[in-house]
Amino acid sequence: MEFALHERLEADTVTITELSHCRVLLMNDSQYPWLILVPRYNDLRDLHDLPKGLFSAVMEEIRYISEILTEECTAFKINVAALGNMVPQLHIHVIARFENDAAWPGPVWGVTEPQPYSPDDLEAIKVKLETAIESGRKLPE
Repeated sequence: MEFALHERLEADTVTITELSHCRVLLMNDSQYPWLILVPRYNDLRDLHDLPKGLFSAVMEEIRYISEILTEECTAFKINVAALGNMVPQLHIHVIARFENDAAWPGPVWGVTEPQPYSPDDLEAIKVKLETAIESGRKLPE
C-alpha cells in the first residue's frame, strides 16, 4: 500500500523534503518555525507502533531536524511532541521556540489563531530549510 498523508496534515502544511523514513512538513503558521515529521509507513498511530529497528532511525531524524531548526532559526528551545489527538496518523512536531514568541513559555496549541505565511515568506523559509536539511550530513539509513 502506498503511503498516504492524513488530509488535515495535507491541508495545514507544505512539504519540505523526504528523509529516509519521514516526510518533513512545514506547518503554515508564521508565528513559529514548526516542522512535522511523518514516518512514511501506514497504520501507525503512536511512537511505540514503530517497529524496533525503525524507532531508532525515526528518533535520529527527529534529532537531526531539531539541530537544523536550532541552527537555522536561532531557536532558544526546541519542543518535540507526538500528540495525535486530532490527527490519528503518527506525526512528530518539532517546533522552534523563542522567549518572545506568542505562546512562551506555554505550549503553542490554542494560544492564537495560526497566521499563514505570505507566499514570498513561505517560499523563502521552505527553500532555507530544504537547503539546510539536504546539504547537511547524511543520516544513517
